[in-house]
Amino acid sequence: MAIKLFSRKKAGEESASAVTRRGAAVPSSRKRGAAPPPRSLCTDDFVPAAKSPIEQDPLKQLFQQHRFAVIVKNAEKWRSHPEGEAIIRDSKQALEQVTSIVPAGSVSFPQTLTAQPGSSEDDIEVPPFLLNIHAVTNAEFQQFVDADGYDDLDYWPEDIWPHLIEFKDLAGRPGPRYWREGRHDARLGDHPVVGISWYEASAYAKWVGRRLPSEAEWQMAASWHINSSADLLRRFPWGDAMDNMRCNIWSSRHSSTVPVTDYPNGAAPNHVLQLIGNVWEWSSTAYDAFDDEGRQIIAEMPMQVVRGGAFDTYFETQATSQFRTGQITLARTHNLGLRCAMDLDQATWLDED
Repeated sequence: MAIKLFSRKKAGEESASAVTRRGAAVPSSRKRGAAPPPRSLCTDDFVPAAKSPIEQDPLKQLFQQHRFAVIVKNAEKWRSHPEGEAIIRDSKQALEQVTSIVPAGSVSFPQTLTAQPGSSEDDIEVPPFLLNIHAVTNAEFQQFVDADGYDDLDYWPEDIWPHLIEFKDLAGRPGPRYWREGRHDARLGDHPVVGISWYEASAYAKWVGRRLPSEAEWQMAASWHINSSADLLRRFPWGDAMDNMRCNIWSSRHSSTVPVTDYPNGAAPNHVLQLIGNVWEWSSTAYDAFDDEGRQIIAEMPMQVVRGGAFDTYFETQATSQFRTGQITLARTHNLGLRCAMDLDQATWLDED
């Protein structure tokens, strides 16, 4: 794959690729690295997702790509557009539907890798923020691929540019590891995208005008330890007891991902789905670990915190709101995806009648 290192577009330049405007470190099944990709990612009867018509109008194109936050953040730029006001309004409505507010609260992290009972912890206050209700799907990530997101250097750290040539699919095209010819399997369009590194997850989040949640934010959303006199702390979004009928882990017996809308009975109180199970989720937080003597454990390669467990998580203790682990930033595993977040002060639609 030839990387167009000297002909990349800047982030402000709109791509011509889009689909039709709508409506107008990861532990595997038993031990890290032990489980192969699910058969659904490796079958010979791959059905490539169809390419959709291209919308040439730049604002309509942003809407088609579900870059609603980009539209809202640059609303003044688009108000002179013939359909600007309507599309801005529709974008705010779309963001209101796909995100949910996580209230202010606090979380605690063990300071040592072993996290023995009684060991010291870091207490972190988490301000309110917005979190996507669903993990990012293959169909959503397809928009980024079709818009030549892998060729736009503004979404990637400069020191990662030489690695972009490695971010390719089974056919050698830019895209998630288990795609083919730059397409996802059409039957998995509503499943979470997997086979993406931390850099790919971060680039996508930036492209849609959002970001990855921090580890503290993710734990706050999953544990619901909000600032109140009740001082309630959940091990799972639905309560304190594991229930494999509320999440997709190894004992749920799916052996693969499921659509991001499944398991509504396992949602957090604010209706955020699948914080536990289906896929691990990248966070924006570097994974730092210390031994019992307080000495930092240095990994061979940079790592980021991943949270939540996946469809092949065997040990139920790894699928809780408190369990933390890490994965190397360049890892592109079969059970690791992403979810986007936003700062609450960007939710301008909340102040409108």
